[in-house]
Amino acid sequence: MTPDGGIRARGVRRSFGPVHAVADVDLVAAPGRVTALIGPNGSGKTTLLLMLAGLLTPDAGTISVAGADPVTENYVARSRTGWMPDVFGTWDSLTAREVLTTVAAAYRIDAARARARAGELLELVHLSELADQPAHVLSRGQKQRLGLARALVHDPDVLLLDEPASGLDPRSRVDLRVLLRRLAAAGKTVLVSSHVLTELDEMADDAVFISGGRTVATRSVADGDVPREWRLTALDPEALTRWLDETGRAYRTESDGTGVLVELPGEAAAAALLRSAVGAGVDVSSLAPAGGVLEQAYLALEEERR
Repeated sequence: MTPDGGIRARGVRRSFGPVHAVADVDLVAAPGRVTALIGPNGSGKTTLLLMLAGLLTPDAGTISVAGADPVTENYVARSRTGWMPDVFGTWDSLTAREVLTTVAAAYRIDAARARARAGELLELVHLSELADQPAHVLSRGQKQRLGLARALVHDPDVLLLDEPASGLDPRSRVDLRVLLRRLAAAGKTVLVSSHVLTELDEMADDAVFISGGRTVATRSVADGDVPREWRLTALDPEALTRWLDETGRAYRTESDGTGVLVELPGEAAAAALLRSAVGAGVDVSSLAPAGGVLEQAYLALEEERR
């Protein structure tokens, strides 16, 4: 066991015959933080999450989840872990409430407490009105919310979420983001895999990038001094590009000609650029990041591997 809880994976590998789904992954997700797991399709994210959840055994490497090894201490690890797969699978004839009480029974929660917990969670994910409806009548988004409630039944220390926002409407996405931040603030370890990088920018503290089954980068989302492109526009675009040329600053013009993209090392550099442009008489109308930290980091990594 590790004394600090959270998630630690080192040198983890898993193959299916000749296919190396996870070739060499190192990952740390700390308690009290939301960690994003990012990578292209087929990069090994789901296979890795299944190993962290104790549902697959790694071929090599070590894993610790909430201080327990999912291989040698499977019951202990799984009792501390909430797992939400990307597709909700359950007994469709059971009602939403019965799904939660059945899962609670599997975690040896007594019946009275299970009923109370089910009610709390259905209210939390805004499914109280559908509590006694069979699961098969729920929409894709509603099943996702029920899947999240199911992962929280036993109040786990660690949450493993695979594409939790898939199928959610805009209001539910906001609710999910707020809930995950609240759980992290309460000391939970949250590891979330998603392709919606703009949402991860708003909810994650840290990010782990994997590609080809390997860890390729880690990053703090909160770090303001991350090199990325910023979009700069002015009332007179020609005056803006003329000033950039005179100062020798590299830039590229957007395809629609409405602005220019300038790579800057952080927010302080952006403020300095704005100050210099205005001081030179350029009527700047906007300056903002061209994309989220995670999106730009991901695209840069993909470009490097081409």
